[in-house]
Amino acid sequence: MNLKNAVKTLSLHKKKTKTQQLATPWSNAVDSEIPVNDYPRPQFRRSDWTCLNGRWQYAFTDTRSRPSRFDGTILVPFSPESVLSGVGRQLKPYEYLWYRRTFPVQAAEPDTHLLLHFQAVDQICCVWVNGKYQGTHYGGYLPFTFDITDDVTTGSNSIILRINDSSDTGWMSRGKQKLHPGGMFYTAQSGIWQTVWLESVPESYIQDVRITPDLDNSSVCFRFFTAAAADPCPKKVSIYSDGELIYSGETQTDSLTAVLDDVRPWSPEDPFLYDVHFAMGRDEADSYFAMRKISVGRDEQNIPRIFLNNRPYFQNGVLDQGYWPDGLYTAPCDDALIQDILSMKEAGFNMIRKHIKVESLRWYYHCDRLGMLVWQDMVNGGGRTFMPLMCYLPTLIPGITYHLKDSLHPLFSRQDRQGREHWLKECAQTVAHLYNCPCIVMWVPFNEGWGQFNSLGVTDLIRSLDPSRLIDHASGWYDQKGGDVKSVHNYFRNLYVQTEERPFVLSEYGGITCAVPGHMYSSQSYGYQKCQSAEEFKAAYRDIQNRIQALEKEGLCAAVYTQLSDVEEEINGIWTYDRMVNKLKSEEPS
Repeated sequence: MNLKNAVKTLSLHKKKTKTQQLATPWSNAVDSEIPVNDYPRPQFRRSDWTCLNGRWQYAFTDTRSRPSRFDGTILVPFSPESVLSGVGRQLKPYEYLWYRRTFPVQAAEPDTHLLLHFQAVDQICCVWVNGKYQGTHYGGYLPFTFDITDDVTTGSNSIILRINDSSDTGWMSRGKQKLHPGGMFYTAQSGIWQTVWLESVPESYIQDVRITPDLDNSSVCFRFFTAAAADPCPKKVSIYSDGELIYSGETQTDSLTAVLDDVRPWSPEDPFLYDVHFAMGRDEADSYFAMRKISVGRDEQNIPRIFLNNRPYFQNGVLDQGYWPDGLYTAPCDDALIQDILSMKEAGFNMIRKHIKVESLRWYYHCDRLGMLVWQDMVNGGGRTFMPLMCYLPTLIPGITYHLKDSLHPLFSRQDRQGREHWLKECAQTVAHLYNCPCIVMWVPFNEGWGQFNSLGVTDLIRSLDPSRLIDHASGWYDQKGGDVKSVHNYFRNLYVQTEERPFVLSEYGGITCAVPGHMYSSQSYGYQKCQSAEEFKAAYRDIQNRIQALEKEGLCAAVYTQLSDVEEEINGIWTYDRMVNKLKSEEPS
């Protein structure tokens, strides 16, 4: 064990920190009128939609009473804490953040409904349209929708939002957000951070379609969820391969199974997507799917492995926090998301572990079409994490983690029953929300014990909702002998493979730090192995990757390198935080 690096990393001493604002290559190109205006839900597209991103009025108040005046304008969908929002102010747990804007509505066809969509608002959001209360949504990472048909009129209409956010002072899901950030925890953000949009649909319409491929039987099942009149129309399905119609069918029931000829499996090397068109009466929508299978099995040496499309497939992954210095949780544009994914493919990675954050649906779409596997973390919640037990002790004495049961709620900061029930609801909603993303091959409900509880029961819950993907029930430590893989985090010891009935994965390793002057957010730095120069960083990175390749032959099935980019004080990224310097290349993009 590298005790010196471990002690430095786990040091509780905190010096004063100076920070500087960083800009990404896309910061100055953000559209100041309608930013982030690509279609927000590529997995289920309709033509009649309106983006409501742009300039909204905002106000901060100490009470729940509606403000008499607003403080200024904010650029949605960037949180007020971000530079791109134009505000740069932290929402405190005892405060309320208000939004207001108007939007036009044209005369609609008879039996047409208008849906108001919020892709993500952090954390508790109340909505009024033309003064009429629409509802309240709890949780900062998942979409929600209101049918506002009866409350709008032809001409100008208004939306008002009231938001409050407990951040790390409450039990709701928060990820890496912290009001007093430092080390592995980052700036807390709040408010609208994904697209707000309107969508017109007929009275009878398709709310969602659950798409499940069956590679072994060359078939794909479509399960429909509809808002239909008394006599619903049949649902029609048309499947296209490279623009050519290869299947057409319809059903009066809620499901349809299509059998395909000459199936082309999806993989990172060949990310082939089938296009599909749905129709039900006047309603039409477009989507896509992939024929791919993820499973576990044993190779020719009888070693448990992760299989992709019925063959052993090593998943070489990188950890991705999804943070940006200009937009925090919100990338400045699609090109920024695409560069992250493509640059990791170029570096030799075929998998990204999306770490304790639910990303925008466009990010998953780009992973689908570009060919990047994804391990999807659920977002952690619960009370304040007891770091000595959840991080420091397992790092120094890993054996302790084999004997602690996650039914001991106080040790895992999970005393609040309401918080546990809410997390289970969000877990199920996350599975449903991302179900149609072929790139996702692993669900990760808990990370390093943060807010962990009843992980075996949670595994059963996820399996009942989605038997088509694998589950890492306890990433890092506090393994309860469940899930599909044996998952270990190892930053300070010699890397090894542990013989298990389950496939063995290094779900986090690396964390090599390298400071790049002029591209650092903070005067303080955090990481697990310090390099003094770019050449030293490259050499350390090559050495650890060579070790991973050797361990693959010994039975290692997947590995997740920490991490894709620096984030604030944490400078162990391949990219600098501003995405200006790739440390493996040590050059700035043109």
